[in-house]
This record gives sequence, C-alpha cells and structure tokens, in this order.
Amino acid sequence: MVILIAILLGAVFGGYRAKKRKGRAADIAQYAFAHALLFGLIALFVSLILDRTLI
Repeated sequence: MVILIAILLGAVFGGYRAKKRKGRAADIAQYAFAHALLFGLIALFVSLILDRTLI
C-alpha cells in the first residue's frame, strides 16, 4: 500500500515539476514516469528494510 502511494506521489510530483518547467506532454509523461519509478523503488527498499529489521 505504501509503495502504491509513493508511486502516485512520484507521478504527481514529476508531472508538476515538468509542467512548471513548461514541458510538452511527452516531457510531462516522461518526468511523471521517471519520478514514479524512483519513488516506488525507494519505497520498496525502505519497506523491505523496515520489514527485515522490525521482525
């Protein structure tokens, strides 16, 4: 659940960042995808580390 939220937040943040830089639709999509991927991977590793250390 946390990973999905991180992916959505990453996509929104990336899209906002590209739109702020006056990017075209392809730029916005690329930024949204890249940020969603990065945020999702970070959330995955953080959740795995927390799962391993807290159990």
